[in-house]
Amino acid sequence: MKHSPITYFIKKYFCHFNALSLYEAAKSYKNHIENNGKMMITLAGAMSTAEIGKILADMIRKGKVHIISCTGANLEEDILNLISKSFYKNIINYKDLTPNDEENLLKKGYNRITDTCIPEEMAFKKLQKHIFFVWDQAKKKSKRYFPHEYIYQILLENMLEPYNINPNDSWVLAAAKKNIPLIVPGWEDSTMGNIFSSYCIKKLFDPFLIKSGIEYMIYLSNWYKKECNKHKIGFFQIGGGISGDFPICVVPMLSQDVGTPTPLWDYFCQISDSTTSYGSYSGAVPNEKITWGKLNKNTPKFMIESDATIVAPLIFAYILNM
Repeated sequence: MKHSPITYFIKKYFCHFNALSLYEAAKSYKNHIENNGKMMITLAGAMSTAEIGKILADMIRKGKVHIISCTGANLEEDILNLISKSFYKNIINYKDLTPNDEENLLKKGYNRITDTCIPEEMAFKKLQKHIFFVWDQAKKKSKRYFPHEYIYQILLENMLEPYNINPNDSWVLAAAKKNIPLIVPGWEDSTMGNIFSSYCIKKLFDPFLIKSGIEYMIYLSNWYKKECNKHKIGFFQIGGGISGDFPICVVPMLSQDVGTPTPLWDYFCQISDSTTSYGSYSGAVPNEKITWGKLNKNTPKFMIESDATIVAPLIFAYILNM
């Protein structure tokens, strides 16, 4: 097969150190999928605001991703980008901002994520109006759903159209259309989670309306038990934190706590710039996971110590043969 430009570039020039780790991880990911494997991707940080959807959506559409664990922020920020991107303010020299500059952005209604300022009124408030509607509908029908299921309802009922960007660039929309499972641990610390909490404090909603993190773990365990009978399951982790730590624990939980013999994760890769020191989970080397019953000594393991906004698109482009 003829190599695409990016594939050729990686094969020719990514020969050592982190570059070689990237190349080997991409090859192994591709081999895993081509051999009837399935892959979980976990999203930490601000990958949605970094517009990872431009290539992750294509990965989803082309069957290279089968389940995603993400922070609540990554769930909502992909949607904010979908409906409000043209209203964002970009600040290239964000490292030069003073406290006064930051306060002025707040006064103008912007919330800053590194070089991107998201407008409160045109983004968060716009999404809040629609998500309140589906929460209220669930309340009236005595229904309850996971956080991502409410977002799927909004998208699949076309409540947010017309979109502000090309809808093909939204990974959550792609996931909703394929109905791939999402895991959103710790959703409460997202903006929509905060807003829902405020409605509960004001007695407009009951917390029971949103399915919990424990229910997400049970949901994930049921998915894993079903799929591991037919496929080897891989784990591709972007960043660290709860979006990675929560789902990887499903294997030892099933094996050790439930007592059900369960295959370990069959592939592992993490992109991280966290230092391997002082007990940092984000910086823990893959071999540490052997002691927790998540991986075994023969699992293909990769740690790419670099910027995920650079590394992840390159790996995905290699897998897609772009």
